[in-house]
Amino acid sequence: MKTCLIVDDSKVVRMVARKILEGLNFAIDEAEDGQKAIEACLRSMPAAVLLDWNMPVKSGIEFLRELRAMADVDQPVVVFCTTENDMNHIQEAIDAGADEYIMKPFDSEII
Repeated sequence: MKTCLIVDDSKVVRMVARKILEGLNFAIDEAEDGQKAIEACLRSMPAAVLLDWNMPVKSGIEFLRELRAMADVDQPVVVFCTTENDMNHIQEAIDAGADEYIMKPFDSEII
């Protein structure tokens, strides 16, 4: 079973994302900030990461840059899911190594 790490400081967003992703047969791990997400990846690298931008301790973009700098690991697919919807944020995320970028709120019918 593929694993997905949901990284968001909102417990509600993590709960909704978990429900959607479990319906797609993903095993789920959660982190409420970028630092806890790095720690989770060091324990067990997921196949995918669903990532928020704005979080305490370490932001999503800081997490992504640190993740992509890790050597000798199978890198996960990283999808930003955030309310940040301007082109500067999108370009920064893609440049840092995001695979996809979707805006909240999203419709589970299109996922």
